Amino acid sequence: MRTEHDLRHHGDAEVRDDGAKLVDLAVNVRADTPPAWLRERIAGSLEGLAAYPDGRAARAAVAARHGLEPGRVLLTAGAAEAFVLLARALKVRRPVVVHPQFTEPEAALRDAGHSVGRVLLREADGFRLDAAAVPEDADLVVIGNPTNPTSVLHPAEAIAALARPGRTLVVDEAFMDAVPGEREALAGRTDVPGLVVLRSLTKTWGLAGLRIGYVLASPEVIAELERAQPLWPVSTPALAAAQACVEPAALAEAGHAAHRIAADRAYLVAGLSAFERAGLRVVTPAEGPFVLVRVPGAAQVRRRLRERGWAVRRGDTFPGLDEDWLRLAVRDRVTADGFLAALGAVLG
Repeated sequence: MRTEHDLRHHGDAEVRDDGAKLVDLAVNVRADTPPAWLRERIAGSLEGLAAYPDGRAARAAVAARHGLEPGRVLLTAGAAEAFVLLARALKVRRPVVVHPQFTEPEAALRDAGHSVGRVLLREADGFRLDAAAVPEDADLVVIGNPTNPTSVLHPAEAIAALARPGRTLVVDEAFMDAVPGEREALAGRTDVPGLVVLRSLTKTWGLAGLRIGYVLASPEVIAELERAQPLWPVSTPALAAAQACVEPAALAEAGHAAHRIAADRAYLVAGLSAFERAGLRVVTPAEGPFVLVRVPGAAQVRRRLRERGWAVRRGDTFPGLDEDWLRLAVRDRVTADGFLAALGAVLG
């Protein structure tokens, strides 16, 4: 089924090939990661490559991190695999995706033969959740929190209120560990019927090339998804990373990083406010490790930024957005200053 948006376009396309030398504000992976201690843990796992992967220890560690039983956890090759498993394994009639958000869930559902409904949140409402817009008969609802690309953090109870008997409620929390205190998280909740929470370890820890994430859901849903997985879907190095990233010291480091991201984001947003006279607007309050901006002629702005050595993410591939939107990853203040100077030159 053809759609008007390129659902398979992702930020890494901006920094491939001739974009490899650009300063990367297009990909939402935390800079300077993975840290040395994590690289060492992953390297240490290579001695066990002759054996088939055994995910029991990592699965138990993830479960303990969220106060759950291991039967409520499924380790996956990144959150993207989880979307494919959900699309293939669950028997649903009317799936709905709340947009703008990460496009892979809809792409996976369409690839599995589903007709997908869309709920488009409005710029005029700050892209905040409008629960009344979600059809009552939707038996699968997908929403991101905080949402990529809007950086909106929806109240946990507003999302939980979407739960219905017979409905699967999928919440993509891939960026929740970048939120100080993980406020509004639903991971670990067992009181919300039909709740499925997806987490990624690739963003905060810089493991996009390793592919590791996990699903939190009822034992029944986990069993359905596991039956749809190929054998040994998560490699031994990825399992070692999963176990390492949920240990207390790692969680403390992620917590400190979340506060740094919040401070760096506030600095970037303040700098962007200088371009309001040029028509630039930032979606606020932003709560993720990225910000969404609207600027007239964004396609040309993006091209001219590339000429000056900067890669940013186009926004028009997200349903609900058009060609005047860009997504900017949050980086350190020195990088932000360089970007703001380049943007000022582009906008004149």
